[in-house]
Amino acid sequence: MIGLEIKGFIPNTMLDWEGMLASTIFLPGCNFRCPFCHNPDLVLHPESLETVPLAEVKDYLREREGWVDGICITGGEPCLHQGLPELCAELKAEGVGVKLDTNGTVPDMLQRVIDEGLVDYISMDIKAPLEPRSYKVATGVGTPEMLEAVFRSIHLIRASRLEHEFRTTVVPMMHGPVEVTRIAEFLQGEERLVLQHFSPRDTLDPRFSSLRPFTEEDMETMLAAARRFVPGTVVRGAPDALQA
Repeated sequence: MIGLEIKGFIPNTMLDWEGMLASTIFLPGCNFRCPFCHNPDLVLHPESLETVPLAEVKDYLREREGWVDGICITGGEPCLHQGLPELCAELKAEGVGVKLDTNGTVPDMLQRVIDEGLVDYISMDIKAPLEPRSYKVATGVGTPEMLEAVFRSIHLIRASRLEHEFRTTVVPMMHGPVEVTRIAEFLQGEERLVLQHFSPRDTLDPRFSSLRPFTEEDMETMLAAARRFVPGTVVRGAPDALQA
């Protein structure tokens, strides 16, 4: 796959694809600059990371045939890579399901992998309430074109027959019950919204590394707010830095 490098590989995880024993690969580069991103080298300096040969990933899947259920493709933003459809096809040929994580800014690529049957599950991040000011604060990008692309991707995913989830990482000073309610209200009718705990480890903006994540009580308040519109909303992760 010319121009596509894998910059990280987790052989086994039960967190990235709920209900599945999966592997996860990381693709480099992103068109967002979320200050709370916990993969800054993958976004800003992917050339500094070791490249994992695709053959190594495929060998691992073959050696564990029947054990590993699927593989998650994350980033960065995977849909920026023109080689993504070929990568998905090669991984599906190994007999595993393919889950794609995306920020929704490249709807043409998303449409292609959906139409060609190359993915089995899509997880899309919704970074903030869907209006330019909030999205600019959360992502460092606030152009109307970007937000239009996000809206289009949401529509594509909701119109597809694929299993999917929308997820929001809730960050102190950016999110609270009001913001979560606005996101959930937009997604009314969805079966699933995931509220993810913010992790202050190795954030793209170093100032966010000093933030204390929301408490369980905080998360319960936001969960209740979201469930008014998306009853299947769940919380994922844990405030692992509260004791710091």
